[in-house]
Amino acid sequence: MRSIRIVLITGLSGSGKTTAIKALEDIGFYCVDNLPIVLFPTFIELCQQSVRKISRIGLVIDIRGEEFMANARQIIGELRREGFGVEILFLEASDEMLVRRFRETRRHHPLAVGASIEKGIEMERNRLMVLRDLADKVIDTSELNVHELKNVITESFLKDSSQRDMAVTLMSFGYSFGIPHEADMVVDVRFVANPFFVNHLKRLTGEDKHVRDYVLKWPETIDFVKKLVDFITFLLPLYEKEGKAYLTIAIGCTGGRHRSVAIVNELGAMLRKTLGDKGGPLSIRHRDVGKG
Repeated sequence: MRSIRIVLITGLSGSGKTTAIKALEDIGFYCVDNLPIVLFPTFIELCQQSVRKISRIGLVIDIRGEEFMANARQIIGELRREGFGVEILFLEASDEMLVRRFRETRRHHPLAVGASIEKGIEMERNRLMVLRDLADKVIDTSELNVHELKNVITESFLKDSSQRDMAVTLMSFGYSFGIPHEADMVVDVRFVANPFFVNHLKRLTGEDKHVRDYVLKWPETIDFVKKLVDFITFLLPLYEKEGKAYLTIAIGCTGGRHRSVAIVNELGAMLRKTLGDKGGPLSIRHRDVGKG
């Protein structure tokens, strides 16, 4: 394995690529925005020869890099065969949020020449589909502000790749607000008794002890979480063997406020206890807990 770690940042215009590359710069990556593909070999060679001992590179590849888009599989495959640690970070957001961001900033969508912003977004999604399929990590930034996205990037890439096991994210969400685009695995917990219909619990969240105790008092809930821990523990080494660097497991209930939050917290605690020092980084995110 070559000593240089390469993170390719790509995704939809307006999804936060500028924030992502600044976050990588802050944690020591040498970053370049939209480097022409013909300069890739020369750039990497210069980094290897640099007296600064550059070992981590962040490169933004967007819709302007048409040559890269057309040959992405081949280029990434060649880099990996040469021994470079290449990771692809794909950023996306909902059409509604992207339209809002373009209108708020008064920017023009690069593909919306003579057409609507919505049409430009649709065209860009289609053109980037190959890169999304190749991505090691997909982040939906629809509900993330600049600071939250920076924290997610920092948490994901701060640790050196030579020491990093697969990073696992447990995310709670509400089906009412849509399934997370970045989820690798989605688990429905709407079968669990709902605290929403208990008057003194309705306005609380799954972070509250009273809600947690209510959700976990049912034997079927405890059995479910234990079986889910067994299932995830079985899957993790298989995903790692396949070379997967990130795994996002989304747990959903109706509103993403009570059941999914409590179950994700319990699942996280049990996984940390079960895996101990054997597991990689495990983070928890509650996407919709503040809604409703």
